[in-house]
Amino acid sequence: MSNLPTLDHLGAALAAGRATAVQLAEAALARAREPAGEGARVFTRLDEARALAAAHASDTLRAAGIVRSPLEGIPVSVKDLFDVAGQVTTAGSVVLKGAAPAARSAPVIDRLIAAGAVIVGRTNMTEFAFSGLGLNPHHGTPANPWDRAARRIPGGSSSGAAVSVADGMAAVAIGSDTGGSVRIPSALCGLTGFKPTQRRVPTEGALPLSTTLDSIGPLGASVRCCALADAVLAGQPPVPPPARALSGARLALPETTVLDGMDATVAATFERALARLSAAGARITRIAVPEFAELARLHARGTLAGAEAWAWHRALLSTREAEYDPRVGARILGAQGMGAADYIELLAARRRWIAQVEARIAGFDALVMPTVPVVAPPIAELQASDDAYFAANGLILRNPTLINFLDGCALSLPCHAEGEAPVGLMLAGCALSDARILALGEAVEAALKG
Repeated sequence: MSNLPTLDHLGAALAAGRATAVQLAEAALARAREPAGEGARVFTRLDEARALAAAHASDTLRAAGIVRSPLEGIPVSVKDLFDVAGQVTTAGSVVLKGAAPAARSAPVIDRLIAAGAVIVGRTNMTEFAFSGLGLNPHHGTPANPWDRAARRIPGGSSSGAAVSVADGMAAVAIGSDTGGSVRIPSALCGLTGFKPTQRRVPTEGALPLSTTLDSIGPLGASVRCCALADAVLAGQPPVPPPARALSGARLALPETTVLDGMDATVAATFERALARLSAAGARITRIAVPEFAELARLHARGTLAGAEAWAWHRALLSTREAEYDPRVGARILGAQGMGAADYIELLAARRRWIAQVEARIAGFDALVMPTVPVVAPPIAELQASDDAYFAANGLILRNPTLINFLDGCALSLPCHAEGEAPVGLMLAGCALSDARILALGEAVEAALKG
């Protein structure tokens, strides 16, 4: 479980004068600059001067009694696919290095700045966000904080985002989630991550992978951290949902697909977590969700992410293919065979699939499942073998992707004991059940820590 400082902890220290925003920013930047640390692989750009200027401004406002939000003076990292005015958005690639700087910032960046967040830099990611593993051959791959000696994957595509929080280079990170890219690195790195209902947070100014599926969410030390950051991103009052009791909560555990392929560590840790939730009064019911097994058939002619990535990248790939990560380029090129009729049929099939799943789980407060069925594998194993890379990518993306296709929302919470391999437990719900999932998540978090 995470022992990292929460937003509440940092906010209390700032309010009491035990810390200043400048001190927090300097500490985060120092960790990012440590020669023996992961900072060089975590950030594609470290904004030291800008961060310190923002921190000074925050301290000045606080001294005048102005605190704009719970993010006031807090070090925050942002994934390298969000436009920041005056900076080039490269999305973890070298292909866009010569592109024009952004003329304006993405709405989520403007909202963070207006809330008083101190943005320390742009975090590394799987190139163009097209993998759940986090490997990046251009900038290097930041190692998972667990078992550094083995140098395990951080998860992706928001790889640098997760390690920035886990290693104290930021208190909260902002990532994107198209098929699990916030929840996967959160699960593998022992953090909490939240994927909101897509329509709640604007995606303008974020370089797209899939305009249909992309969503923007936070990674942090707790459910409350994620709830506060999510509210800022969504342009809502930064107040977390009211607490709710876990006793009597109705949780559905799908027995279709999501439990397949679990390794022994995840299986044992997840079962122990379920036992804790049951002991706290949650009513867990194992159900069949046959629609989950149908997803492969629906995607037989291609995926929404593949088709939409191909539409965005086809001109670049025609002249710059050699500069892409070969595994990312190959996946995008593989989508060019999906026809317009196939794409339209998949959109219609998705609407039917969503309606069927929503009807099946209507009597429950949330779905519960392992976020990822395996612990983080070593980076070297996946670098060395295409077969191992693509097998791991498919398995690690499988469970989170179901919720993106559902147009739902989901939390990943750490459910392992301190010192053990990180394992994530996912709570998920249908579209616009975000407040319920976050409130239930706080109760689950308390039970798991209990």
